[in-house]
Amino acid sequence: MASRSRGDGNYRNPCLTMHQPWASLLVYGIKRIEGRSWPSPITGRLWIHAAGKVPDPETIKAMEDFYRQLYALDGVTDLKFPEHYPVSRLLGCVEVVGCVTSEELASWEDIPQGVRLEGLTPFCWLCEQPQKLLIPFEMRGYQGVYNLEKRILEGALRGLSPVEAQLPIKFPLPDPRNRLSLKPGSLKKTSNTSQSNQTSSPSLTAAIEGARTAATQFSKKTYVGPTPGFQGQGSNINDRTR
Repeated sequence: MASRSRGDGNYRNPCLTMHQPWASLLVYGIKRIEGRSWPSPITGRLWIHAAGKVPDPETIKAMEDFYRQLYALDGVTDLKFPEHYPVSRLLGCVEVVGCVTSEELASWEDIPQGVRLEGLTPFCWLCEQPQKLLIPFEMRGYQGVYNLEKRILEGALRGLSPVEAQLPIKFPLPDPRNRLSLKPGSLKKTSNTSQSNQTSSPSLTAAIEGARTAATQFSKKTYVGPTPGFQGQGSNINDRTR
């Protein structure tokens, strides 16, 4: 995967390249948390691009089982997944409304139970309002968060369609007067006993472990930060994207 300089943090039309099936799960509103080993550098619209690696059936099954179990905690038992997981395509966008740590997410009593268990990495980007492209655009991806090219952006804006998520999420702001108030350290710590009770189910525990295993194929043990590369759920700093 090629890289672009983004150390200045000047994001006009930020985009993130992710591996499948994580990319489509996010754009379809099934995945509400984008996990990373570094905090989100942006709030607002984030375009999602699928990397060039074709997902294997085992990875797809592991992630679908994971979300099937999480949604069941909140009463959704007929979760509908994407029919296809296209690669090397711009898929759509989400709104990143903030970022918290996995510990804060796990004890956040104001959000659905299943969402609390999505945080499998140190930092959790909070995603709302998914929109998908009616016709995904073929394009090349880059490492980390980068700006979408103007010509691609113009076409993408014309092809967006809102997604009707089966369990829409609205993350409450710690300070309703400040839309940027959801950041690491902004939430009050509460008891984490509810999470312990949720993970007592053998099927749920197995699904979480399966999701962790699926994500580790794209992870590095050494954290290099957001500028030289990107790490998180469904990401790989060494994979080339076309």
